[in-house]
Amino acid sequence: MTLHLPDAHGTLRAYEPRTEPLALAPGAPLTSRTVFSAAHVVADPYADTTPDSPAAVDWDATLAFRRHLWAHGLGVAEAMDTAQRGMGLDWAGAAELIRRSAAEAKASGGRIACGVGTDQLTGGPATLPEVRAAYEEQLAVVEESGARAVLMASRALAATARGPEDYLEVYGHLLRQAAEPVILHWLGPMFDPALEGYWGSSDLDAATDTFLDVIAAHPDKVDGIKVSLLDARREIDLRRRLPKGVRCYTGDDFHYPELIAGDDQGFSHALLGIFDPLGPLAAAAVRVLDTGDTDGFRALLDPTVELSRHLFQAPTRFYKTGVVFLAWLAGHQTHFAMVGGLQSARSLPHLARAYELADRLGLFPDPKLAEDRMRTLLHLYGVTP
Repeated sequence: MTLHLPDAHGTLRAYEPRTEPLALAPGAPLTSRTVFSAAHVVADPYADTTPDSPAAVDWDATLAFRRHLWAHGLGVAEAMDTAQRGMGLDWAGAAELIRRSAAEAKASGGRIACGVGTDQLTGGPATLPEVRAAYEEQLAVVEESGARAVLMASRALAATARGPEDYLEVYGHLLRQAAEPVILHWLGPMFDPALEGYWGSSDLDAATDTFLDVIAAHPDKVDGIKVSLLDARREIDLRRRLPKGVRCYTGDDFHYPELIAGDDQGFSHALLGIFDPLGPLAAAAVRVLDTGDTDGFRALLDPTVELSRHLFQAPTRFYKTGVVFLAWLAGHQTHFAMVGGLQSARSLPHLARAYELADRLGLFPDPKLAEDRMRTLLHLYGVTP
């Protein structure tokens, strides 16, 4: 049952799909690392919407996918950029997602952390008091749900702040009133160009100093930091400068195996978008690490990096398309539609390569279903043998 997959040059090449998946059953809770998967949302394919409409979400399929992640021992990072915050999912949709997922986490006994941002500010430039108020509104929703808060980088703050002192003021204000320790999220401009110069400078060394100043002023209110700069050396250096008790959650979808494995001076926990499609395999790898077998952990996780680098290639912010595509092939949803119409953000050759890499890894619970769905997509695009 050969598939003919198009490459970037318009050439069709033969690919023989595998016939057996990896055996990746749910297992014991993870112990050596705290691991969150940032989870995608499933669109309602029958909703009569446009890219500018509020998101129409299939809540049953969306929550079922979170139960899938919890069953494998992973935490869920909810309403983050993987869920298309600011790229199809507005604050109203995110608030409902947070409430529904937090309730499901309580029922399932799953770990959950939820994104707090300022994306309700859509009417043009905002003042610093308006940015603070927007953060406060979202923080209240997350805290009332019982979830841990992730203070996400704010486009509005990046546009309004005049320098590091404005970041120190806004974040200090939020941390002083947070009921529980939060996770601070530093998202690089490769994920969102509007975040260029975050923490008051495009010089990453200067930005890092401001980031650490925020943490040093309120270490008791910071559970950890989530770093998404795709720079392993910078993350390691930052990790080593954190106050005792403040965790580093890697968000580096290019270097996660080495960062999670760590070295003799420490390691990173994880909060990763790539663990959406890799969930069961990632959990199995961390369970091996729980036994102290670092080599076994790397043997399982290192081969996944090629797929992750492919999904997160520039423009990196469109990685969500590949994540949802693989969820469809894996049978977690019945369609390949996305909120905001984002299924069109990647080319057929890109999707074909994602299918091939995921299939080689054995990620599809039903390889035949994935093959049939890939074949359907090829036919839809006019590809014939």
